[in-house]
Amino acid sequence: MEPKNIIGTLGASIILIAFSLNQTHKLNEDSWSYDFINLIGSVFLVIYAFTIASFPFLVLNLIWAIVSLKDLVSKKTKS
Repeated sequence: MEPKNIIGTLGASIILIAFSLNQTHKLNEDSWSYDFINLIGSVFLVIYAFTIASFPFLVLNLIWAIVSLKDLVSKKTKS
């Protein structure tokens, strides 16, 4: 498997894990961990989208990363 495919697979897996944990009530969507996991997964997918030159996928995951980062910063400033 090519490195770019490994990065894409990891990113998608990380986001799916966060989603699955949230759906099974093992991870709260308002938690720091949920936003952090989504940030990491979306960054991997941004890298993947860039390497395959998929602009729509890049924009989607860049926005996902920005929203996750915004939530993390917001939670940090509230504590």
